[in-house]
Amino acid sequence: MPESRAAWGSALTADEFAAIRGTGFEPVGQVFGAAVYSSASAGMYGCPGTSAAASLAPFGPLVEAMYEARRVAIDRMVGQCADLGGHGVVGVRLTHGDFRLGGLEFTAIGTAVRAPGVADAPPVPFTSDLSGQDFAKLVTAGWVPAGLALGISVGARHDDLATTRQTRWRAGNVEVGGWTELVGRCRHEARRALDDDVRRLGADGVVIAAMRMRVSAKDCPSHVGRRDHVVEATFVGTAIAAIAGSSGLNQPPRICLDLGAGP
Repeated sequence: MPESRAAWGSALTADEFAAIRGTGFEPVGQVFGAAVYSSASAGMYGCPGTSAAASLAPFGPLVEAMYEARRVAIDRMVGQCADLGGHGVVGVRLTHGDFRLGGLEFTAIGTAVRAPGVADAPPVPFTSDLSGQDFAKLVTAGWVPAGLALGISVGARHDDLATTRQTRWRAGNVEVGGWTELVGRCRHEARRALDDDVRRLGADGVVIAAMRMRVSAKDCPSHVGRRDHVVEATFVGTAIAAIAGSSGLNQPPRICLDLGAGP
């Protein structure tokens, strides 16, 4: 009897499977990583003050915990990929949400792939949140994933008298300057952190898959009856490197938003 082969699973659609096979890769199994972190640092919120500027500093420990939790989940997923003999993970999806026993659960799930005929696996398998079709376009165009890149920023702003006046219904259609500044600063800091992550991975650029922003309001702990607004900005993308040529490590990362149309 012929030797039986173990069945593998994946999180790929049929079209993604076909696209990945078309580049010479084959799936070897679905891989997963998770981490549950206490959200105590989120409850240690203090008013950013009544100055006109948005404040990012008080959230440094929270942002560091969010980075660490995601990277722990990703590392565990990558470890499963290595155990399966995979060369990388495609179609990675990062999620986080409330954990029933308390805290936040961060998860990473994707499909481990391998290039048959390549004897030596990379020291660390690559990770990519691109779809199977976009992964195929990337490889066909002469680029390879270097890893998932993250940029996270959290900031807050006290609703001062100017903001309160601008948000009254009788103020009409006017820009709320304080909120504009808060959103702008958080997005700028998240983008800067993403660029730093791309350089850390030794890549030339990044294909941004998701730009998310969450806004919440809190009762100000220092001024009764007043509100503070908190913004969390998150950038997630796949850092990429050219298959041939200079790595461009001394240049600012190029930001790629679309891999172009194609079958």
